Amino acid sequence: MPPLVGHVNPTLGIAAELTARGHQVAWAGMPEVVERLTGRGATVYRCAGPVLGEGGAGRPPDVRGPAALKFLWERFLVPLAEAMAPGVATAIEEFRPDVVVADQQTVAGALVAERLGVRWATSATTSAEFTGALDGMPKIDAWLDGLLHEVRGRIGDPGGTADPRFAPDLVLAFTTEELAGRPARAGDRIHYVGPSIAERPATADFPWEWLDPTRPAVLITLGTANADAGARFLTECLAAVRARAGRFQAVIVDPDEVLAPDTPHDNDVLVRRYVPQLPLLRRVNAVVCHAGHNTVCETLWHGVPLVVAPIRDDQPVVAAQVVDAGAGIRVRFGRARASAIGEALDAVLDEPRYRAAAERVGASFRAAGGATAAATHLERLATASAATHATVNPEGER
Repeated sequence: MPPLVGHVNPTLGIAAELTARGHQVAWAGMPEVVERLTGRGATVYRCAGPVLGEGGAGRPPDVRGPAALKFLWERFLVPLAEAMAPGVATAIEEFRPDVVVADQQTVAGALVAERLGVRWATSATTSAEFTGALDGMPKIDAWLDGLLHEVRGRIGDPGGTADPRFAPDLVLAFTTEELAGRPARAGDRIHYVGPSIAERPATADFPWEWLDPTRPAVLITLGTANADAGARFLTECLAAVRARAGRFQAVIVDPDEVLAPDTPHDNDVLVRRYVPQLPLLRRVNAVVCHAGHNTVCETLWHGVPLVVAPIRDDQPVVAAQVVDAGAGIRVRFGRARASAIGEALDAVLDEPRYRAAAERVGASFRAAGGATAAATHLERLATASAATHATVNPEGER
């Protein structure tokens, strides 16, 4: 797993389900991030690597579009892969797994597993790679293929041919076609399991008594990796809420305190550095966010409509999916003023069609099976892997 909250969270429910079935589970990643999310007692093999926003991996707020993708791979994902590779190899050699589950953006997991002859599955926490998002940008697609080939030569099997973003046997997608649409690539390997929702260790206190059950509530969040770019947008969101005083309450997540430190807390606005997102989603009527895949899917799981303001990376693709599904409205992150944000909020709160669409997508998520379905797919892959080992090593040695 990479040191990104939205990528680790979906694995928590799967790990709990597999453990309940009697399997052994371990993580390979940065303990400073992973252990905070898994809670005590998890087995975590230490891997080195940069954290997005630290150690030279922080992107300037105005870097978006293809430049942001290039920055992400060159300055974060490739250095992350090379730094993690030794720790991943140690984890595989010591834990001896039947299956490695590798995040789609943590290519060290895939490349090292391929090199060591261990079957691997892809954990795809965003569906952007399935949709042919780079089809209209062949030069960027070719550049990325070349970059991955170079990384394979350094940390993987130079003779390997599998795309490290799409495992040959199993790709777990934490969404459904109701939101993501039909896949444009790797459709034969993709299993849509919907979001993997599981209770998380408590990481933030929250004044639940502040919420007024007689008024709608709105959650405004830009996730954990975009706070550097969010000062202007959050300020406009605050102004939109203030212009609608008394109509609804708004919880604004401001981890880097980019809003004025003396922003008053009253019956309309509550600004917090962190919030317990899953419990809060059960209590809100709309969410304003950056179209991060994890936040979008957790919101729709609860049947809550969205106002999405994509910033970069996969977020424009996910935002388009939300709009196409009828579950929300898109505003321009870099230009939207309080009036536009407020009008979008009015619409998703007042027009039933947005909530109806969100509930429809949420129903498809629950029907897909989530962590239970993902665990079953991994069991089947592990069984096939064990059978292969038994055939190759009849005395049981691996």
